[in-house]
This record gives sequence, structure tokens and C-alpha cells, in this order.
Amino acid sequence: MTASIVVTGTDTGIGKTVFAAALAGALDGCYWKPVQSGLEDETDSETVARLSGLSRDRILPERYRLKTPASPHLAAERDGITIDPSSLVPPRLPRPLVVEGAGGLMVPLTRDVLTIDVFARWRAPVVLCARTTLGTINHTLLSIEAIRARGIALLGVAFLGDENADSERAIAEFGRARRLGRLPRLAVLTAPALKAAFAAHFAADDFLNSL
Repeated sequence: MTASIVVTGTDTGIGKTVFAAALAGALDGCYWKPVQSGLEDETDSETVARLSGLSRDRILPERYRLKTPASPHLAAERDGITIDPSSLVPPRLPRPLVVEGAGGLMVPLTRDVLTIDVFARWRAPVVLCARTTLGTINHTLLSIEAIRARGIALLGVAFLGDENADSERAIAEFGRARRLGRLPRLAVLTAPALKAAFAAHFAADDFLNSL
């Protein structure tokens, strides 16, 4: 397998794109979002280009760009596009590659294939992003079970949001998972501020050593 790290989340809209931007920048690597649904607002690749500090050539083009803001399987159907999951293969690059999935683990790419099924085929380590608000223990532990049931290597959990020490500890202990750190909310979200926050709360070696 290539030197890739997969970034996924317990749900959509929890901030995993911001985390992926910070991670790609900290690793001086590249970023790839294989499937993008919804093109009217800023796409995830555009967000990463703005926040990661990486040059535009380090942001790989999406394999599928879907106009409809919906789950990829439905967006593709409405856009008249057929997603071929076998075409989703992380490229071999001279730098670490951060790959961001669409939504959560169980998001359908087609009527027959879930996002997590593609992750299992890649055999790359996964970072699970989890929010710190109410409900995170249940969602995160279920996601950890799904990851392990498919034999996917879980690098650890990255928490996003305000500190919730008890929930973070419960997830790490019940899930037997490594707590990688917590990315706090930033009053002003800029590339320098994100870089500083990631450096203060995460250790780049925790990710580099998995490659």
C-alpha cells in the first residue's frame, strides 16, 4: 500500500476537512478527496488548499465531482454519473498522502458499496475524527467497531471541538483506541492559526510512524 492515511469521521459536518488540512500541512504531504458531493459552496479540496499551507499542486483532483449535495450514491444517480469503486485507488506519491472520505464510514458510494468497503480494500491506516459534543461516545464506539470488524488498522481518534475530558477518556478506554489529540475551536480559522493549533495539540510523529 502507498504511504497514505485515511481521514474519516463519525458523521458529516464535524470538521474532518479542517483536520485533514491541518494533517496534510503538518506532514508536508498531499491531499486527496476521491468523491466530492455538492459543488455550489467551497469544496473540501478548496478548503484544504486555503487552510493547509500546501501549494495547489499538492491538492489532487477529485475522481468524481458531483453537483448534487447528497450521499454520493444518490448524488451520482441524480447527476447521471456512475461511480466505479474499483477506480478509487490512492496514487503512489513521493510524499505522505492524506485521503479524506465522504461523510462517515457507512456512507454509500453506490447501491452496493459503502465507503468503509473501499477503505478496507486500501489497507491504509485510518484516523477517526469525532466531535466532543453530546452523543459522541455512542457514535464513535460504533464507528470503531465497524472499522475493526473489517480488519482496518485504526491509527487513533482525533477529537474536534471544546474539551470534554470524560467523553474522550471513555471512548479511548471502551474503544481500546489511541487518543491522538483534540483540535479546539478556533476563533479565526486561518492557515497559520490552524497550523499552530495542530502543532500544540498533536504530534506529527504519531502519524508519520504509521506510514
